[in-house]
Amino acid sequence: MSTVKLTVNGKAVAVDVEDRTLLVHLLRDHLNLTGTHVGCDTSQCGACVVHMDGRAVKSCTMLAGQADGANVTTIEGIAKGDELHPMQAAFRDNHGLQCGYCTPGMIMSAIDIVHRHGGQLDEATVRHELEGNICRCTGYHNIVKAVLDAAGRMKVSQAAE
Repeated sequence: MSTVKLTVNGKAVAVDVEDRTLLVHLLRDHLNLTGTHVGCDTSQCGACVVHMDGRAVKSCTMLAGQADGANVTTIEGIAKGDELHPMQAAFRDNHGLQCGYCTPGMIMSAIDIVHRHGGQLDEATVRHELEGNICRCTGYHNIVKAVLDAAGRMKVSQAAE
């Protein structure tokens, strides 16, 4: 057993876990943050994506101990109170989800994509960047529309801050 100390969604936490515990299980089983999903356990589907120190990571292939001292943000931590994050709002407005299982990972990946590309995105770039996220329900068309819409919204909200 080890104690993993990290900040999750702005709150400092310390959790005693077995050394083999994956970050996704620390979040889901120990902190009850169930928005991060386990889809494949092989890093193929992207349902487990969270942000660690501002970068998207697949939490199903990271040991919890690797996050010791890190700042982790999950889907539960991106809205500001009742106000959805611009990416969440764009997914809602553009019907970028169906069953919703992949949606948290898609949104977390998409936020990272926008941050890395500075909002300078086109359809081909978004499709290429989302290759590590699998959705079995949609044809990705509305997901891509949502990401492009949110990129514009995120530029506007950053300018307002």
